[in-house]
Amino acid sequence: MIDKGKFKCIDENNREISLDMTAELYFRNESQENVEKVIEAGRRLILHFIQLYGRGRSREDLYQVGVLGLLKALKRYDPSFGSTFATYAGSFVIGEIRHYVRKETAYYMPRTVEKLQNRMDCLVEDQFSRTGEIPDPESIAKKLNIREEGIYEVMRSGLVPLDEIDLSKVASSRHETFKLPIEERIMLEQAIKKLTDTQRKVIDMLFYKDMTQVQAAENLDMNQRKVSRVLHTGLEKLKKLLA
Repeated sequence: MIDKGKFKCIDENNREISLDMTAELYFRNESQENVEKVIEAGRRLILHFIQLYGRGRSREDLYQVGVLGLLKALKRYDPSFGSTFATYAGSFVIGEIRHYVRKETAYYMPRTVEKLQNRMDCLVEDQFSRTGEIPDPESIAKKLNIREEGIYEVMRSGLVPLDEIDLSKVASSRHETFKLPIEERIMLEQAIKKLTDTQRKVIDMLFYKDMTQVQAAENLDMNQRKVSRVLHTGLEKLKKLLA
């Protein structure tokens, strides 16, 4: 983990000053020189979030996006918020970088991978807002029950075609009772994509939405016997795809 106190720059007397200290200097004197000191002190914070979220993107562009978040925080921060400036600024930096990266998402990603991305977002934001510390990939992987090498593949998903993602790295690090391993869930989702639209809908209603065959028949405007046939053919096809 990286401690927020390590976000520093060097003053004119060759002394290290933290992001909170440089922000305090700016609030006393809103000069361009003090703005530059805040940006320099926040550099490591920005680069760490780029490493988490920006694999495969232009680091220069993402750095400028991170600086934008830092400057927004500088303009809006109020000590009465009850958090340090470093913690407050971190939320803006991560928000700007993640928004920039995600708005460029143009490729399909498996539902399980999308959920992993969302869980990672919540984990990073929660820990940073509570402690001012940024979780490293190893601790993220442990909490998400995923191999560490899979973290960066998860974050690249949606930014590049799926065949450029090494899904073999996105695997559970330990077995969880009553849960399919992550890699098997992804394989299942990929197989389900190859079913017909009606087969996918029936399986989604019966296994994911926990409907009865009668309820599924009503939603799909067909009789229960037809739903049963569609289910049977869909499951048989899945068995062959997963064999």
